[in-house]
Amino acid sequence: MKKQDFYYELPEELIAQDPLEERSSSRLLVLDRQSGAVSHHVFTEVADYLREGDCLVINDTKVIPARLIGSKVGTEAKIEILLLKRKENNIWETLVKPGKKAKPGTKISFGGGLLTGEVLEVVEEGNRLVQFSYEGIFEEILDRLGQMPLPPYITHQLKERERYNTVYAVHEGSAAAPTAGLHFTPELLQEIEKKGADIARVTLHVGLGTFRPVKADEITDHHMHSEFYQINEEAAEKINRAKSGKGRVICVGTTSCRTVESAADENGHIRAGSGWTEIFIYPGYQFKVLDGLITNFHLPESTLIMLVCALAGREQVMKAYGEAVEERYRFFSFGDAMLVI
Repeated sequence: MKKQDFYYELPEELIAQDPLEERSSSRLLVLDRQSGAVSHHVFTEVADYLREGDCLVINDTKVIPARLIGSKVGTEAKIEILLLKRKENNIWETLVKPGKKAKPGTKISFGGGLLTGEVLEVVEEGNRLVQFSYEGIFEEILDRLGQMPLPPYITHQLKERERYNTVYAVHEGSAAAPTAGLHFTPELLQEIEKKGADIARVTLHVGLGTFRPVKADEITDHHMHSEFYQINEEAAEKINRAKSGKGRVICVGTTSCRTVESAADENGHIRAGSGWTEIFIYPGYQFKVLDGLITNFHLPESTLIMLVCALAGREQVMKAYGEAVEERYRFFSFGDAMLVI
């Protein structure tokens, strides 16, 4: 299967630059994956599609202000660092721009020396291992100096940091938001629970690997980067209860989907635990847990649109995307939503 099979034309003005004032007021395109029928709604109506016995799976990871702007010690050249994965001894795997100014041994100062980093080595994909030095608590310094790591297609400044996090974000560690969850409000989640649906919280710390462009023409040649996930006993029990009864498991976002599919055995049974996943879901994949998906509209030729096509069929999904373009839906991170059920 070729990368170009997942291409579609998107006018630049449909890329959402700002979050809506009211989270749940975004539009919702519903795709019936059996018939291919498409209908148009407001996101609050998503509750109408959930029923007693269902399990809604949400990713409670929290995006950290992972973008740091500093200067190279000795030359004052500007260097930008994006924190990707925390290692041991204050070492992080990072994305550094420009990389040519960040050879091993390079020291970088942030906030007038409040935080300093030394490049230790160059690793996979040109990422850098950087060891940080500071006095105090790293998270507090990061909160003071860091910026939210918005995707490059968002050119507007984010006015409120919390708008790039879900209302249920708890566990810090992501370099990007699980954006399908941005549409939910506490009130909408309460309404869903009142209908008798369970809400299971899982954690997958979103790295840039999820969003890296597919460069290989043959999609099976693409390699996914690993991301850390965790599922506790309560969440596993809720998901398994839905699967063993008449309920459905509906994941909020591709990250929640990848988490449950990674943690399931061949029979779709979830065991509590943690680990690293490199799962790449594309057409032909047989879902073990997932019955439905709430997601945003994704970049052409991305691994994310390939996952949606695996669930609902490439032709149906690409046709639905075409209709979303015609209907002037808002696309990508701060855009509108899609329910595949």
